[in-house]
Amino acid sequence: MDTLSTELRILASLLGAPDMDAKEAVQELAAHYSWLQPAADELEALPLGEWQAEHTRLFISGSPTPPCPPYESVYLSGRKHGPQEQALKDLYRRINLSASGMPADYLGTLLECMAQLNAEPEIGKAYWSELWDGHLARWVPRFCRELGMESRLSLYRIVAKRLCELFPEVQNTMVAAA
Repeated sequence: MDTLSTELRILASLLGAPDMDAKEAVQELAAHYSWLQPAADELEALPLGEWQAEHTRLFISGSPTPPCPPYESVYLSGRKHGPQEQALKDLYRRINLSASGMPADYLGTLLECMAQLNAEPEIGKAYWSELWDGHLARWVPRFCRELGMESRLSLYRIVAKRLCELFPEVQNTMVAAA
């Protein structure tokens, strides 16, 4: 698998809820991806419950609302399950993918889709612009800024920075491959 697809999948996984194996997984990833080392160092000393609480505060149920909901519909329609979710379900269906139990407009799902498109350029060329221009570019930069400002953990600040760094490179990579 190419480096970009791998990194997109890593970023998608880092948006997920941390479980008992999450610290070890971040440590293992940091051994291969130096940009993750500061987060791995911080998480090593942090109780899992604190990491889980920060994940919940940022993405699920911050008060009064989560500061960084990782859903396109929230950013573009002001609510979950907006029309963007159905548009993405339709896109995934045309690509022969599915959201696997997660909302279609969840950023982790979108990153997984990007990774798949990047790994299969013969399919990706036809859908890359639709995914990038029609969906991701419209809200992910704002999400990254908010996540970078709101997170109390370096992990999520690093994820925000890495996403913002990757997106222009990802777009240029796919255009060059077309």
